[in-house]
Amino acid sequence: MGQLANLGRLLLMCLVLLPTVGLASEYPPEVTAKSAIVMEVSTGKVLYGKEAAERRYPASTTKIMTLITALEYGKLDDVVTASENAASTEGSSLWLTQGEQLKMLDMFYGIMLISGNDATVAVAEHIAGSVENFAKLMTDKAHALGAVNSNFVNTSGLPNENHYTTAYDLAKITAYGYKNPLFSQIVSTQHKIVPWPGKDHDRDLYNENKMLWLYDGANGVKTGYTDAAGRCLVSAAKRNGTQLVVVVLDSDHMWDDSIKLLDYGFAQLKQVPVISQGDILKTVKINEGKTGDIKLLATNDISVPMADNEHDKYSTVIDAPNKLNAPITSGQKLGTVKVMYNNIEVASSDLIADRSVEKKSFFGLLWGSVWGFLTHVIRNFA
Repeated sequence: MGQLANLGRLLLMCLVLLPTVGLASEYPPEVTAKSAIVMEVSTGKVLYGKEAAERRYPASTTKIMTLITALEYGKLDDVVTASENAASTEGSSLWLTQGEQLKMLDMFYGIMLISGNDATVAVAEHIAGSVENFAKLMTDKAHALGAVNSNFVNTSGLPNENHYTTAYDLAKITAYGYKNPLFSQIVSTQHKIVPWPGKDHDRDLYNENKMLWLYDGANGVKTGYTDAAGRCLVSAAKRNGTQLVVVVLDSDHMWDDSIKLLDYGFAQLKQVPVISQGDILKTVKINEGKTGDIKLLATNDISVPMADNEHDKYSTVIDAPNKLNAPITSGQKLGTVKVMYNNIEVASSDLIADRSVEKKSFFGLLWGSVWGFLTHVIRNFA
């Protein structure tokens, strides 16, 4: 009897718990962050937001913008010399000494893995002459990306009342960063050895972003903390071709908040095939060819992250001529197809010729002209 009672209680618990599993993906989770957002990278689609447009201090998540700006204005092979100003920068550090030299790329790893404030100053001074000049480049770039509620006055995120951003802006900035393969590589690196001139050992850097170990598919990006900003985290993960960015600002439990939001974001989307490699997307007429037309084939598969009931937000645009002159070579690129989300390009594929077409010989062209003339005459006569 006792065993039956226990079994009954177990079944009842299962019945109570089963609906909860569905609710976790159906309803947005409760998070402790004052501001938060979930964004899908390719479309910029916002899947969740909480005070996402409210200005806040970003702390060291600032360094995402620092890295993007440095990648676009700097040269990876440049040797950067740490000034006295850089070496004496307060806060988290790569332990640079005045006059120490490192390659730009090594500085980048020091900035993103262990949040080296000194390295951000050294890079800024090398590229723009001063932190102030570099910070202006950061702000201008952010505004160009649509992150218009951001203003940067330093490269590290140290507190300043004029240094601010929003959860939405940080997500927008980070989504842009993922267009650069080197950005993706750096922010997803768990461990890096960086030279330490003058020492008998190298710098052994482990990424402070625990999400790289905590979350399946995690591939970025940056932690941050100051008393003014609270605990901040920009995290990212890629699963089944879907890349998400999550921002939590001033969070009591930033790891838990980020995991909940990533889970929620992935539950809202599924990858839907739109184009398959080899699909015929257009037929093009061929002038002066032994064959009258060719077909244009897609060179790669395209799937898109889609939520329910938003098929009408996607469209395809084919950029290819209606007519071409022979000769044509099989596999020759003759156009592109773009997949658009609300008029924003999210994916593309080259379009290639399905076969070769030789140009007609002189006599073939002559006979074609004669035949065309005779056909015209016969039609008019009839």
